[in-house]
Amino acid sequence: MSFWKSLFNSQPTASATTTSSSLGSQVERDNGSESQIIFSKEKDIDVYELEELCDAVGWSRRPIRKVKKAIQHSFLVISMWEQRGAYRRLIGFSRATSDHAFNATIWDVVVHPEFQGRGLGKELMRQMIKELRSEDISNITLFADPHVVDFYRQLGFRPDPEGIKGMFWYPNSR
Repeated sequence: MSFWKSLFNSQPTASATTTSSSLGSQVERDNGSESQIIFSKEKDIDVYELEELCDAVGWSRRPIRKVKKAIQHSFLVISMWEQRGAYRRLIGFSRATSDHAFNATIWDVVVHPEFQGRGLGKELMRQMIKELRSEDISNITLFADPHVVDFYRQLGFRPDPEGIKGMFWYPNSR
């Protein structure tokens, strides 16, 4: 329970500055140059820029029209941007689908490799959880590749305590 209390009552660290944007931002200094990390719930994302981000982490390409449709029909979308002066680029993304009452599933969590290892993926997930909980969603699930299971465990995700396993149906699987 202390994890959830710390998650929802967390204060920005000394190196982070919260601004008045909808989800806040962090200021980072890298080689004397200042950049700002901005979180947004805006669904109007350039899907080609998102595909470039997914390419950077080695994900397989998906049809652009389906990616756009998935974003439009998501319950929540949170994107993470690096802002340096007038230059802005997408460096992180996540989305969730939901029944709007009890359950949500988080999908497509991605952080550009240049920004991994800085705590930004954790902050992206904290933003997702915070927004879902603010909508009174109490059951948050996700699917994780084996190499990122420990990352999600650190954020409080656990295998189903009742041992329920996900099941999948695929075309031509019979």
